[in-house]
Amino acid sequence: MHLDITQPHLLEDYLKRKNWLNEHEQVLIVETPGEGSMNYTLRVRTHDRTLIVKQARAYVEKYPHIAAPANRAILEGKFYEKIQPFASINVLMPQLIGMDMETNILILEDLGTANDYTFLYRPGQKLTMTEAEALSHYLSMLHRLTWQETIDDTFANREMRALNHNHIFLYPLMEDNGLDLDSINNGLQMISMAYKVDNQLKQKVREVGMMYLSDGRCLVHGDFYPGSWLKTANGVRVIDPEFCFYGCPEFDLGVLTAHLMMSKQSIDTIGKVYQSYGDIKNPQLADQFTGIEIMRRLIGLEQLPLSLSLLDKEELLETAYELIMNP
Repeated sequence: MHLDITQPHLLEDYLKRKNWLNEHEQVLIVETPGEGSMNYTLRVRTHDRTLIVKQARAYVEKYPHIAAPANRAILEGKFYEKIQPFASINVLMPQLIGMDMETNILILEDLGTANDYTFLYRPGQKLTMTEAEALSHYLSMLHRLTWQETIDDTFANREMRALNHNHIFLYPLMEDNGLDLDSINNGLQMISMAYKVDNQLKQKVREVGMMYLSDGRCLVHGDFYPGSWLKTANGVRVIDPEFCFYGCPEFDLGVLTAHLMMSKQSIDTIGKVYQSYGDIKNPQLADQFTGIEIMRRLIGLEQLPLSLSLLDKEELLETAYELIMNP
């Protein structure tokens, strides 16, 4: 079922029918809280409060030609329900107010005026040690507190994982993936070809990709990069767990590390992350996920607003190769 939430009066009627607004509460302003990628998201202002309304449609909001499962919003809602008993995780995320399985709509607490952490990609921007520790501690608690003996099929999220798998493990190393890398950095296309024709590298990436697709015993955020972190008046917060699944905890840690490296964070900051996280079951796998995420972002379709020279990218790709191929 599709509900048009672009019209304020229709949205107000809907929210009242679901008892997410009080009978006399009126929608005053509807606005876009930021540049969304996966979902259609609105901030709803009443006299008393603000709410976030998030709807998943059967495609990627930013790229409507890319199909995506509409039930991802419901899985995100179930993620919030799952972490409810765990204060150390719950406190760093918005509270779930309601979800509607028929319309694939979530209603979330508004965390207030906030920016995501993609500003880290700009020159000279640094994550504080407190922020690095908070992000790492969040992952550590998420992975440890949700661990269970049996695999939780509720969070298999196979369609979203298949979508992500293509973008992370397949497209970047295709010799012709339709992306002209020279339009991003002149000379990057030639540098990328050395990796795209390396069959040993492709085989290793395929093997790690199968690890990503395999089921595991703890809940993984699934998209733990600066676009999923918010800088709020109350500190760092984490959002958008729609790619979540029960799988390898090393995936989240690898993605986090890759983005710290691409945003030129210090060795001390990365060290703080690993110190705060604690014991890693498979450090080599975490390194491989780090390398693959770097390659995905530098020579794959999902580019970032990185402030990196061609030489920076060449050096990062060499490091990524070593991390992936390291026996």
